[in-house]
Amino acid sequence: YINFYTNSTALVKDVLSQYNEKKEKYGDSEIGKGKNVVIDYSAPNIAKPFHIGHLRSTVIGGALYNVYKFLDFNVTGVNHLGDYGTQFGKLIEGYKMWGDEYDIDSNPIDELTKIYIRINELCKQDENVLENCRNNFKKLEDKDPYCVEIWERFRKLSLKEFQRVYDMLGSTFDSWNGESFYSDKMQEVVEILEKSGRLVESEGARVVELENMAPCIIEKTNGSTTYATRDLAAILYRARNYNFDKALYVTSYEQVLHFKQVFEVAKLLGIDKKYTDGLEHVAFGMVRLKEGKMSTRKGNFVKVNDLLNESVSKVEEIMSTRDIENKKEIAKKVGIGAVVFNNLCENRVKDQVFDLNQALNFNGETGPYIQYICVRANSVLEKAGYIPAAEDIDTKELQGEDAINILNLIYKFQETLISVAEKDEPSILTRYLIDLAKSFSVFYNNNKIMSDDKKVQDARLYLTYMVRTVLETGLNLLGIEVPEKM
Repeated sequence: YINFYTNSTALVKDVLSQYNEKKEKYGDSEIGKGKNVVIDYSAPNIAKPFHIGHLRSTVIGGALYNVYKFLDFNVTGVNHLGDYGTQFGKLIEGYKMWGDEYDIDSNPIDELTKIYIRINELCKQDENVLENCRNNFKKLEDKDPYCVEIWERFRKLSLKEFQRVYDMLGSTFDSWNGESFYSDKMQEVVEILEKSGRLVESEGARVVELENMAPCIIEKTNGSTTYATRDLAAILYRARNYNFDKALYVTSYEQVLHFKQVFEVAKLLGIDKKYTDGLEHVAFGMVRLKEGKMSTRKGNFVKVNDLLNESVSKVEEIMSTRDIENKKEIAKKVGIGAVVFNNLCENRVKDQVFDLNQALNFNGETGPYIQYICVRANSVLEKAGYIPAAEDIDTKELQGEDAINILNLIYKFQETLISVAEKDEPSILTRYLIDLAKSFSVFYNNNKIMSDDKKVQDARLYLTYMVRTVLETGLNLLGIEVPEKM
């Protein structure tokens, strides 16, 4: 092995110079200049609750969106809504049978969920009901007026509910084109696959046979389409309209086989190899309750809206005895930030057992801890009343072990962000922020920042200023706001 030693004098000068040049943009890059990235994320299902499984896709995709933008990529965020498919055939059938029993207008998601759970149970007991559900979706594809009217109503009510969650998270998208957007674009996919000679009949359905994996179903036995058909139409559309270098699909690892099939079949669509090479499934592990896996069909799930409100309420309780202003606004930033950070703090492919109390631990490796360190750094700067000029800093005053540990981390900020983009792994950034926050905590405890020696004070204040900026930038890239006080 080889030992590398840092020249502390050169390190201090280099970091101060780079930071002074960039300030709040420190860590950015032009590596993405001229490159296009499409990120497909969030994608909740219409007429179903926005649960913590969807939350994970939303915050992972949102963090990647922000990081790619910071690195100068041209990014398009797509919310590929689950607004088509057999589930709507089921809801339509349930609505036909029991619609008058439920107050859908006043409480749409909860009431539609009750219908969905009820119709699923009936489908298990009666094959004829299941067949009616499948036929309802075929009618929807064929533009049956009754089915279309019900579907449009469910979609409109659902989007209104989803927007409440997105408003709390601060999530925005460049496109809301869901599965239904491709309803008139799938025939082209079928025709291309027919011409390729690879679309064959199998047990009444039409499929593309694939090596070393199950065939990809393009049309079901009743002629209706599948998720795969719509995803293939989306690839064609995105290649033509976004000219992407990378197209990321942020979904659970339960869909690994689906995307392997779709990406393989996409090679038959006649598009440039650049596009098929750029397709990537950004898989993440499942979020589980302590009681086990969530399921909308079984009614075992946690709604994100309830979770975020509960997290904010708990922070309000924690802060109730503190003498600070704007407690509600602070509680909102800390409570929501805690949930977001918790979803990003571990390698995305790992399963998670969600524990709100752990996420809100102000002393652990959590979002609130990093927010607190950021606020502490800011309070030091406020107490000083000034930020010294970089060119006035005596670099000899920043060559102690505690300061060098911080400067080493600050030096690696851009490298960390590039690594996040290369691996599509936000936890690289969360780990970095934890390390930086801990290093500053050690520095703060071991070194008096406000000093009688102005050279010492200026050097330590500037270091504090850099830490505050990098922590805040990093949290913002994750989709987390920093409160002024805590």
